[in-house]
Amino acid sequence: MFVVLLGAPGSGKGTQAKIVSAELGLLHLSTGDLFRAAVRERTPLGMLVQDYLDRGELVPDSVTVAMVREALSRQGLMRGVILDGFPRTLAQAQALDAALEETGKRIDLAIYLDVKDSVLIARLDSRWHCPNCNAVYGAGENAPLKRGTCDRCGGQLTQRSDDRPDVVRARLDEYFRKTVPVIEYYRQRGVLREVNGDQSVKDVASEIVAAVEETLAQAHR
Repeated sequence: MFVVLLGAPGSGKGTQAKIVSAELGLLHLSTGDLFRAAVRERTPLGMLVQDYLDRGELVPDSVTVAMVREALSRQGLMRGVILDGFPRTLAQAQALDAALEETGKRIDLAIYLDVKDSVLIARLDSRWHCPNCNAVYGAGENAPLKRGTCDRCGGQLTQRSDDRPDVVRARLDEYFRKTVPVIEYYRQRGVLREVNGDQSVKDVASEIVAAVEETLAQAHR
C-alpha cells in the first residue's frame, strides 16, 4: 500500500502523516527527515545532498527518488508506506512511478488536503517548531502547553524564516504552481481523494484513515 499525502505548506501534512502511519502501521517517509538524517550520518547520498545545499541548489529529482528507494529497502514496508513531502512536482511524480514500477509496485492512493489560502496563511503565521526534536506547534488544539516551550523535550520554540508573513504568500504561489499538475496527474489515474483539511486534527485523520482502509478493502476484493 503506497499512499502519497499532498497539501500546501500549513495544510497539516506532517501532523497527519504521523497520526495515520501510527494508527495503520504504515511506514512514514518524510523526504525532509530523510535529507536531514542522511546529511547528519554522512551517507554517500547525504554527502551528495549536502553538496547541492551548500551551493544553494535544489536537490535533483533523481537524488530524492534514490533516497526514497534506499529508505524503503533499508526499513522495510510494514503494511505499506505513506509519503510526506514527495512528490512535489509532476517530474517527481513520474520519476517515483518509474522507480516503483521496477519493483512491481505503484501509488495506490493520493490524498490531497484542501485548505483555503486564508487558513493556510493564518496557520503558518502561528506555526512554531522545536529545533531539538523537530516537534511542530500551531494555534488552538496544536498549541504548546507552555508558550514558547516544547512539550516533548522542553526546548525553546522558534519560527522558521520561511513561515514569516512576508514570504508565506510567495511559498504558497510556488506550491500551487508546481503541485496542481501533480494533483491532476493522480486524479487522471483515478487514485486521488480530496479531504477537507479545515477541520479538527482528529476529523481529518479519521477521513484519511477511512480512505486508506477503503482502498485496501477494494484491493483485496
